[in-house]
Amino acid sequence: MKGKKAALLFSLLAVSLSVLLLGCAPRAGGKAVLMLDWVPNTNHTGIYVALDKGWYKEEGIELEIIQPAETSVEQVVGSGQAQFGISFAEWLTAARAEGVPVVSIAAIIQHNSSGFASPADKGLTRPRDLEGRKYGGSGLDIERVMLEALMACDGADADQVEFVNTGYADFFVVTQRDVDFAWIYYAWTGIEAGVRGLPINVIWLRDYLDCVPDYYTPVIVTNERLIQDDPDLARRFMAATARGYQFAVEHPEEAADILIRHAEADPELVRRSQAWLSEHYYEDSPQWGYQESVVWERFTGWMLANGLIAQPVDAGQAFTNDFLPQP
Repeated sequence: MKGKKAALLFSLLAVSLSVLLLGCAPRAGGKAVLMLDWVPNTNHTGIYVALDKGWYKEEGIELEIIQPAETSVEQVVGSGQAQFGISFAEWLTAARAEGVPVVSIAAIIQHNSSGFASPADKGLTRPRDLEGRKYGGSGLDIERVMLEALMACDGADADQVEFVNTGYADFFVVTQRDVDFAWIYYAWTGIEAGVRGLPINVIWLRDYLDCVPDYYTPVIVTNERLIQDDPDLARRFMAATARGYQFAVEHPEEAADILIRHAEADPELVRRSQAWLSEHYYEDSPQWGYQESVVWERFTGWMLANGLIAQPVDAGQAFTNDFLPQP
């Protein structure tokens, strides 16, 4: 992997993976572990709905949900220390390029819901407006590459943007104090802006798909060994999970109330976010969770072409729809 930040994330993996695999036999007694990517939020609603309503137990699964620690979801799931996890296409692609055997088994949201956002009073409404401005991010290579592609699409130059490493600082703090814009997930931070009564402008990636790829973010992942050795567990897990997300689509208010019991977040934010997401989980897809090969092919190819991974990733091995319930 060429990107120094991505390399840092996976530098220890080659040493530790073989050791971890020694103790990664499937958990007995119908138990399974799911590792989140972040604290509980509306990306995870369907999982908590299925847990709350006992649908995992109906499938013979005692599900344990754990929150992320210092080790990445891709490492933990790839090694078998957790059977399932929440990841993103960019992290999964980077992991597979390093030989980590993680596989996406469902797309939580059908289309990219992220964009570059700024307080409305800054007047940043299109990519060319970002020239001469400060961008606040976590210093990942994909941030610069994505911004370069997006701005070039509007005849602008990302070299005219000052990149400031703000880590994972609060969007509302840093855009008032340190920078002009940041990359957000609209379903949470964008909705939060509305809850706070703070108007924002969002330059959506999905509005520039001639120049930047659409991709699945977030996704539910498992590992190749589980798919080979215990496909029935994956099938049963997805049966309950898909049922939970379908419930969230059809009953967003009740689904939000279930998540509120598990998430340390503003209840109004959760309810508004869930109302928005319930209309976007699978939009024009035949069912929740479905993934298209062309999306993975374009995205993995784009990452390779832009030096975000050092070797090709077989898109057909990066995902599968085999464990989704029959529509």
